Amino acid sequence: MKCIITIELGTNGVRVFAFDLNGRVIGSMKGYFPTFHTEPDHSEQDPEQIFITTLYVLKNLLNEHIHPKKHEVACICFSASMHSVLAVDKSGNPLGNAITWADNRAKKDAQELRTTAFGKKIYAATGTPIHPMSPLLKITWMKNRDKERFRMASKFLSIKSYIIHQLTGELLMDYSIASATGLMNIHTLDWEADALKYAGITTARLPELAPVFTTAGKLKKAYLQSLRLPPETKILIGSSDGCLATLGDGVKGEGKATITIEDSGAVRVMGPSVLKDEQMRFFNYLLTENCYVSGGPTNNGGNIFEWFSRQFGDFTNAFDIETSMQQLMEEASKVPLGSDGLLFLPYLLGERAPIWNAHARGAYFGLNIKHERKHFIRATIEGILYEIYSIGKILAEQRAIKSLSVNGSFGTIPFCTQIIADMFNKPVKLRPQLHSVSFGAYLLSATEMGIYKSLDAAAQTVELPGVYKPRKQNHAVYADYFNIFEKLSVKLFDEFEAIGSLQQKYSVK
Repeated sequence: MKCIITIELGTNGVRVFAFDLNGRVIGSMKGYFPTFHTEPDHSEQDPEQIFITTLYVLKNLLNEHIHPKKHEVACICFSASMHSVLAVDKSGNPLGNAITWADNRAKKDAQELRTTAFGKKIYAATGTPIHPMSPLLKITWMKNRDKERFRMASKFLSIKSYIIHQLTGELLMDYSIASATGLMNIHTLDWEADALKYAGITTARLPELAPVFTTAGKLKKAYLQSLRLPPETKILIGSSDGCLATLGDGVKGEGKATITIEDSGAVRVMGPSVLKDEQMRFFNYLLTENCYVSGGPTNNGGNIFEWFSRQFGDFTNAFDIETSMQQLMEEASKVPLGSDGLLFLPYLLGERAPIWNAHARGAYFGLNIKHERKHFIRATIEGILYEIYSIGKILAEQRAIKSLSVNGSFGTIPFCTQIIADMFNKPVKLRPQLHSVSFGAYLLSATEMGIYKSLDAAAQTVELPGVYKPRKQNHAVYADYFNIFEKLSVKLFDEFEAIGSLQQKYSVK
């Protein structure tokens, strides 16, 4: 029996799924890799560690679920988180670590560019908001402040481009990942000249652009032997995690939106036109030609609750973060919604949508003598979800949203899903098996193989039977607290920047 393998290169690990041709899961595995914060605003990952982890997880899945049952791998399709940058030399060797989406080192460059007419022109052409997350700004930072690495760099790759290059020797970047770099024109489907000039590079220092259905060569002989795969195994370049999560939830067309809350988070819609916004609050990324995934991302999703759990959770077993998080959730469920007046601004990693402020910081507000640990737990969860709601609120100004779906390991926790339904005052759907990105990669692969006539046809087959219904009385409470949350996020702009400046001034090197 033929099967499809999907490989998702996420923020904190790699997920590998195997699907039969009907979209049923045969098996799945996950491996983890760390993010390094060596300096304030720096977020980096070791590309070699990511590659080795990917190979390890893929090989284990093949050996445990595929080869023993004589399944034939027809296709391996990749997805990845967006905005990563890896400089490599002429031989393709990494020049240091990869810089991730969460890195804010280019915030001064972003702040300067965002306020100019030239910045607005680049945003209109590329669909990528002017923010330090953007590879455009990361490469610019490198040009100005890491000049030796910039000079030595033969190519600037994404993590996915690097992994595929290691496996096949091909240097490609799909339209979807490229549309999130701030370097590609989403209307002409080519690298954008103004953006390249600003970053100080030419197309020769970037991979070749390719549609998401592109076959990225064949596996090198050594990996064919190690993985025990036939030479004809197709390697699909695939897409970005955000676009595939949207496709995997069947969110293609009017009236639908999807919420992802993994480490980071986003609210997205998909359609044939871009969202135009003078304030440059939305992204517009490509899945395929004339198919745009639009919305807003947050830096601060499940990673913030994991941070809270590590600092303040109880660990029955050493390093058992998942059990600790579950126990904290149970404790939070005993607190009235609104956390008895305690609010949390979750901006521990700065923030993208809707405030687009890399200087933003976390804060608890409304603290009084009666608040206990359980209130902090619930306030932290609610703060993360208020931020998601703030994105959805401005997105609803542009597109009618009649139905919501939710995906991601944090968003699909029942306690959190119900809060989302209450905040948005809309029913929230989710799939019984929580793997929207991987399922989107399956739909992409199946469409390329001819199982579906088009991605539209593939999206129409998606069924999300699980539904959480909103409770109107809860929505009214959350609306009142959100009003204060929203005001605080803007009122503290000057203080966010001031405390960051003091940290840099007095930090011990």
